[in-house]
Amino acid sequence: MRCYLVRHGDALAAHIDAQRPLSARGRDQVTELARLAQSREVQVAEIRHSGILRARESAEILAGYLTPTRGVCQSAGLLPEDDPEIGKAELDAADQSIMLVGHLPYMNRLAALLVKSAAPSTIEFTPATMLCCSKVGALWQIDWQMAP
Repeated sequence: MRCYLVRHGDALAAHIDAQRPLSARGRDQVTELARLAQSREVQVAEIRHSGILRARESAEILAGYLTPTRGVCQSAGLLPEDDPEIGKAELDAADQSIMLVGHLPYMNRLAALLVKSAAPSTIEFTPATMLCCSKVGALWQIDWQMAP
């Protein structure tokens, strides 16, 4: 069982577009990340996103390359200030690999909660970063991290 934590790609500034969609650079970043994930043969049953536009767009780009069997969906509990305990509980209960696409500081906090030996500041989620964790028994461990 694996989980993949992904920070969305670079977004437009709020003064340019209040919804903050992915910038051209952000689309390129996520596309490259998706290609890298595909080359690593990443397989997920589902890609979940926060519902915020830049996360949804990132999830859709990733899905275009990874073709998750259960598709892409919005999921509660992935907003920047949400409680990562909810995400951890869902990942602990999952029976198939899942990808979560979200934001800072949530991704740092969830990663630190999953892998208790990692402080939130030790895992760097630059835009379009993917962290792969695997569950061994009841414990999660970091397998790898990549970014374009």
